[in-house]
Amino acid sequence: MKNILIIEDDLSIAELQRDYLELNGFNVTICTDGIKGLHMIDKIDIDLLILDIMLPNIDGYSILKKLGDEKDIPVLLVSAKKEEIDKIKGLSLGADDYITKPFSPSELVARVKSHIKNYERIKNKFTPKKNKIIIRGLEIIKDSMQVFVNGNEVNLPQKEFELLLYMCENPNKVFSREACPSNPQYIETVWGAGYRLRI
Repeated sequence: MKNILIIEDDLSIAELQRDYLELNGFNVTICTDGIKGLHMIDKIDIDLLILDIMLPNIDGYSILKKLGDEKDIPVLLVSAKKEEIDKIKGLSLGADDYITKPFSPSELVARVKSHIKNYERIKNKFTPKKNKIIIRGLEIIKDSMQVFVNGNEVNLPQKEFELLLYMCENPNKVFSREACPSNPQYIETVWGAGYRLRI
């Protein structure tokens, strides 16, 4: 599940955005203050930031400046400002998109999905091949422990990920519970040295 952070001082707007995003399978966190929003960016892992420009204590432009190259995440600016100069300023500071209020919540969801998809495509494009295993519709990225099936990410517990990775790295072999005692390398690779399997 992708994590979205909304930094928006109008709680009713933020809650409407959250409701639509959650209906589409996103996990959403809301901050109504710029400084608290900055702290939250450092505190949690997020896949996309929805950032209002006019915020208490610190505005969206300042947040963009502080992010700089520290956080490599898509940023969608939201503002009531419709002047071209405002859009240019936001995009030049590193925002990936700019949407003006009022807007359709469905359009917001569509833009969020598009930016996350494009970001992942670019990120995967520059992922070293040795860090990636692709078998038909299955894609495993080792360093980030990500699994994709037909382009959709599947979240696996660590041991299940390690089991899947081990079997994909050892194709054309049959593994069974009964065979494990005769294959100590399999056990040690996934569970670690010293593990004793109970049968």
